[in-house]
Amino acid sequence: MAIFNIFFSSCVLLLLTLSARSSSGHPVPTLSTEKCSDCSSLFQGLLLNITQLLDNDVVCYGIPSNKMVVKSRTETVLACAPNMTQNSSCMTQRNSTFNESECMSNIMKDLAHYAAAIKSYLNSDLRSPKEEVALLSPTLGVIRSLRKNCSPVPDEEKDSSEEDAAQLWGDDTFSNRQEMCKMMRGFYVRTITINRAMGYMSSGDHRK
Repeated sequence: MAIFNIFFSSCVLLLLTLSARSSSGHPVPTLSTEKCSDCSSLFQGLLLNITQLLDNDVVCYGIPSNKMVVKSRTETVLACAPNMTQNSSCMTQRNSTFNESECMSNIMKDLAHYAAAIKSYLNSDLRSPKEEVALLSPTLGVIRSLRKNCSPVPDEEKDSSEEDAAQLWGDDTFSNRQEMCKMMRGFYVRTITINRAMGYMSSGDHRK
């Protein structure tokens, strides 16, 4: 599957498997180790949901499998990378120590963006309204649950995600579906990154 090849060839995602050497002791808000572990399981459920969505032909029918795009303008990949290691040559790894709050903030912004994009898409002209709503609504529900239960900041302030998402869709249902398919493939790769980060945080290594 093409999206798996993209994932395994990514230097950044490889970095997320490395263990950190130290932590920074950044101030709250952060998730407790127990809650972080619970949220890690919920994010695994999101990855499974998106995997099943991409295996369904309702949205991606007729769209080449190598087409993907990440629309979210966050710093999740960089913010959620572990602390720097001496043997790494990847240019995207940061020099500062791991900041759990910064990582979670970017993850929540990602979720807000994709929730707004899916919601806006479902309100646009659809090729197969009944099938597409049935396919995408559960993903929207999972994202909403994660934002409610796993944000370290209650009632996190809304950003411009909904306004940005409204600009993604036009009157051509094929073009809209093509963009949604590519976006969900990008979201799949981003969710792998998030799951790696959640596993890293739930292990507690960054707090030692």
